[in-house]
Amino acid sequence: MAEVLFYHLRDRSLEQALPPLLEKCLERSWRTVVQVGSQERRDALDAYLWTYRDEAFLPHGTITDGRGELQPIWITDGDDNPNDAAVRFFADGTVPGDAQGYDRVVVIFDGNDPEALERARGAWKALSADHEATYWQQNAAGAWEKKA
Repeated sequence: MAEVLFYHLRDRSLEQALPPLLEKCLERSWRTVVQVGSQERRDALDAYLWTYRDEAFLPHGTITDGRGELQPIWITDGDDNPNDAAVRFFADGTVPGDAQGYDRVVVIFDGNDPEALERARGAWKALSADHEATYWQQNAAGAWEKKA
């Protein structure tokens, strides 16, 4: 059974919220996949992660880089998992059909986007029936708070 976490973005963008979460995955030696909604978004996130902070480095790759099995973080717009990731992030409006094959599934959704909010609610209903699901919301400082 996978642990499923829902992260509700309020005042921060995906680009601001995702890198610290990926850093935590790397610290724990968790191989990770990040799924977004389009090739353009995948390429933009790929470029951003190389430059998001001068003193940080997030090793990652996409299909354009190849050798997915060597990448600790894989960014995709599909359902591929070439690095045998234990953690999968769903962002940019994507939601999991199920959580099978992962230890942890993280759904990051924009609470200011009604369609993304509705998709996240649907995923919550579907996944919380079979998996341990928790809901996290950003506070004004950008920190995550677990909600009941």
